[in-house]
Amino acid sequence: MKLIFTVIAVLVFSVALVAQENDVPTKWTLEACVSYAMDNNISIKQSRLDQENADISKSEAIGNYLPSINGNISNSWNSGLTQNITTGILEQQVVRNLSAGATAGITLFDGLRNLRTFQRAKLEQLAAQYSLQLMKDDIALFVANAYLQILVNKQQLEVLTEQNKVTKDQIELTRKTVEAGTAPQGDLLEIEATDADEEQQIIVAKNNLRISKISLAQTLLIEDYQNFDIADEEYDIPLTDILSNSPEEIIEKAKQERYELKVAEQDLELAEKDIEIARSQLYPTLNGFINYNTRESDRGRTVGGGIDPDQPTREIGVVEATGQAVVAPNILIENAGPSSFFSQLSRNDGYSYGLQLNIPVFNGFATRNQIKRREVAAKRAEFQLDQTELDLEANVYQAYVDAQGAAKAYEAAQKAVESQQLAFEYAQQRFDVGVSNAFELSQSKFRLTNAQNRLINAKYDYIFNLKVLELYFGIRVVEY
Repeated sequence: MKLIFTVIAVLVFSVALVAQENDVPTKWTLEACVSYAMDNNISIKQSRLDQENADISKSEAIGNYLPSINGNISNSWNSGLTQNITTGILEQQVVRNLSAGATAGITLFDGLRNLRTFQRAKLEQLAAQYSLQLMKDDIALFVANAYLQILVNKQQLEVLTEQNKVTKDQIELTRKTVEAGTAPQGDLLEIEATDADEEQQIIVAKNNLRISKISLAQTLLIEDYQNFDIADEEYDIPLTDILSNSPEEIIEKAKQERYELKVAEQDLELAEKDIEIARSQLYPTLNGFINYNTRESDRGRTVGGGIDPDQPTREIGVVEATGQAVVAPNILIENAGPSSFFSQLSRNDGYSYGLQLNIPVFNGFATRNQIKRREVAAKRAEFQLDQTELDLEANVYQAYVDAQGAAKAYEAAQKAVESQQLAFEYAQQRFDVGVSNAFELSQSKFRLTNAQNRLINAKYDYIFNLKVLELYFGIRVVEY
């Protein structure tokens, strides 16, 4: 019994652990879908990488102001006629030499290139932030559209299923009247044909629902397509006065709120800053440097061993006028091993420092042509900004007209459903008293079903178009 309780406890803990690792809802709300997409959508992840690149560019621009420090060390063997670094004499020898050094340099003036590069990096960083926000808005709108499409397919499936239940009830009632001889066999066949057609429509509706779920799941990077489902929530037409604003008012608001215009403006500023950076190459550059170097060798050295006791002096010349010999102390020269490693490094070190001025004179028009290319790119960015403004105005007008049309279509669809519902009830009464046949009843029911489906489409189309128009006005689909 104790073993059973232990096994049950382990299973419960495992299930709880899996639930924590897979912290995803079983029924997805629109807010949950958008929030999940903000963290997992591939396009948004790519935009975040662009932002990371912009941060790296800014770090590089800051690094341009810092001095550069480089060290070097080499250890080599030379054989043959080489210079003895301790005596400076060329000898036939095999010698090992080690050299080491360090150099520090700093840019004192570069035509303001570093300053402009730093300014450009900040503009690039801001542009990356705008691009990320634009991508988030686009993905949120795409997710909302996919989510609403699932709701459309779900409700259309419900309508078809409910209508088919009515049809099946009519089949049973008609079969009884046919068996009683009060209705012709054709009425039963007509209703059965209607039932078969509705079942086919239900299959298509189920497939459409499944495909729409898969589409949203792929957008969210959720692989469990079979169990993915959205919450069963009803969305009413939002209470908004967005259509009370004129298109011109929405356009002005969109120019302040929408990120596609801000991205285009930043692209133009980046292009203009590239021109300034290219022009800085026309100016001289002044650099300062300091170098430290030292060396070490395995060659032996010669040292003085004192005065020779046997011959304390030696003749080094003769006075020409008197013929008197000129003598000097006779120092014994002894060969000794190389000095210690650190002793040589300390004795042989040295420094060098100074300034270096580079003046550009002529480089085959490369700098001039680069400036011209930057100017062409800036002109293209300016045209793109103008085009973005025109596209924004066109999109706002289109969204405004679509929202107005969707509102009218929704009102018309509501009236159509009311009319078709009354027509169907009247057709049902006529059929029940035997005034009309099953074909007329089926046609009336078919028109009612189509009207209900059109109402569902019109409703969510209206909701979506309002959300698009609100987005241009700075009101997001959901907050994230």
